[in-house]
Amino acid sequence: MPDRCDAMPFESAPTRPEPELDAASPARSLARLAEQVVHSTPGCCGATATAHTGSDPAEGTTAVTHPDLSALIAVQWEDGDGPVPQALRTGRPAGSDDLLLDDRWPGYRARALEMGLRSGAALPYRRDGLTLTVTVHGFRPRPLEETVRCPAALLGDLAATGLARDRRHRAALVETEQLRGALRSRPVVDQACGIVMYVLGCDAEEAFALLRGISQHTNRKLSDLAGALVRTRGHGLEQELRRFRERSRRP
Repeated sequence: MPDRCDAMPFESAPTRPEPELDAASPARSLARLAEQVVHSTPGCCGATATAHTGSDPAEGTTAVTHPDLSALIAVQWEDGDGPVPQALRTGRPAGSDDLLLDDRWPGYRARALEMGLRSGAALPYRRDGLTLTVTVHGFRPRPLEETVRCPAALLGDLAATGLARDRRHRAALVETEQLRGALRSRPVVDQACGIVMYVLGCDAEEAFALLRGISQHTNRKLSDLAGALVRTRGHGLEQELRRFRERSRRP
C-alpha cells in the first residue's frame, strides 16, 4: 500500500466530480474511476471498483488503485462475504467504521488489517442490468455515513449511468452490424433458395427451411452455405439436398 502521508490528499475535493469514462473499454473506465475516487475523496488511501452484468460478480471486471487491494477483493469473492458482497446482496452501502472494533467478515478484516487499513465502505449501483461497486479504503476510522456523502458516492452514481449507457451503445452497434450483415447476405440467400426450388421442385418456404436446417446441421453460417450453393449453381449437390429433404420429413 502507498505511504500514509502520500495517500491523504491535501486539496479539497471538487463539488461535482465527473467520471472520466472510456466508451470503448469498460476496464479502463473502471481503472480511471478508482483513481478519481482516491484523488477526489479526502482520507481515501485506495479504491476498488467492480462491474458485472451476469449472476456471478467474481466473473466481472475489477480495477484497483494498488496491487494489494486485488487480494482484498479476492478474499471477499472466496468467502462470499465482506463489504462488497453484502452491498451487492442488499443493494445498500456496506462497510466498517473501524475494523479494529468490527468482528464481521473475518477473512476480509484480517487481510485489511494486515495492509494497515482501518476502514472500508462499498457503494453499490445498478443500471439496466449492470451492477457497479465502488469501495473506499482508509488508513483511519471513517463513519459509513460520511463515505455515503463523499465525492466517491457521486462519482459512482455518475459512472454507473455512463457505463450502462456505453453498454447499450455497444449492444446497439453489434445489432446494427448484424442487421447489415443480414441485409448484405439476403440477395445471396434468395438466389440459393431459387436454386433449391429448381432442383427439388419445392416452394420458397420449404427451400429456406431446408437451407436453414442444413446450416444448423453442418454448423455453417447460412450466408456461407448460400454463397457456396450459388457459386456451384447447385451442381453436385442435388443428391445431398434430396437426402436432407427426406431426413427432415421423417417423424
